[in-house]
Amino acid sequence: MALSFFHQELAIDLGTANTVIYQNGEIVLDEPSIVAVENKSGKCLAIGQAAKLMHERINPGIKTIRPLRDGVIADFNAAEMMIRGFIKQANKKRRSLTTPNLKMVVGIPSGSTEVEIRAVRDSSEHAGGREVYLVYEPMAAALGIGLNIEAPQGNMVVDIGGGTTEIAVISLGGLVQQDSIRTAGDVFTSDIQYYLRQQHNIKVGEITAEKIKIAVGAVIQELDDEPEPFIVRGPNLMTAHPVEAAITYQEIAHCLDKSIAKIETSILHVLENTPPELYSDIVENGIYLSGGGALLRGLAKRLTDKVNIQFHVADDPLHAVARGTCEALKHTDTYTFLMR
Repeated sequence: MALSFFHQELAIDLGTANTVIYQNGEIVLDEPSIVAVENKSGKCLAIGQAAKLMHERINPGIKTIRPLRDGVIADFNAAEMMIRGFIKQANKKRRSLTTPNLKMVVGIPSGSTEVEIRAVRDSSEHAGGREVYLVYEPMAAALGIGLNIEAPQGNMVVDIGGGTTEIAVISLGGLVQQDSIRTAGDVFTSDIQYYLRQQHNIKVGEITAEKIKIAVGAVIQELDDEPEPFIVRGPNLMTAHPVEAAITYQEIAHCLDKSIAKIETSILHVLENTPPELYSDIVENGIYLSGGGALLRGLAKRLTDKVNIQFHVADDPLHAVARGTCEALKHTDTYTFLMR
């Protein structure tokens, strides 16, 4: 145990919506990816859940920043502050906050450019990482689901996160076909905000739209297990008087229809370009859904009907990528797909 005091290993799923950190095979941190800073000095006031509570409820002297947009780092300084703060939080139980040998595996979108990859690596190194490995998120998701990605057979994963939807066919430890589109959880949230403005004349913030998505989010018009309508309250856009409306899952299915159709198109595009032998493996094994978007009611059924291949929702889809980065961390010497 003395050695672990000087050598620490962390697996980080640096998500647009949430950051999850695994250490020694267990989750030590699961917090929203958000930072609250003082406007003038740029001093960090809060990170994670504490900062999310301030989001959209702040005075002019404070601003909240989501350092990641569309799956990539949009604000370098805020990202570094956030990663450093999260590592300290994950490290609270230790006597010392110094980590002389901090080894990290961080998940990144498969469509990341060289500049975006460099931003993640630099942020991780500045936050204390001595040895930083990067792994593509669909690869991590497949590992987290429990698929044998090194085998000579085709596996297909659709990971719907906050900023991006990652679609990939994996074989022999490599990405054979992949697509990364910026239609994901954040777009679903803004779809709901737009719908409420147009149909109910109610203005709601991100946080309320997110609550609606969780409570009654669906993508088909008929569910076996129907959720209760969600009562939303807000100002009327015309009069500014308080109004309330009961939002049903059918309304959400209608307002998300175009965004889900984009994901369907991308899945079909990836399948079209998949080699025939791997395609037949995918038909046999099915396609796996992970990420927060996989929790939308009726998604697996809708995609199965559209694509004619069985879709399976992973166990605990929210943490599939984080579990996969944790798995990759154990085998940094053997997995060739890890980027050093």
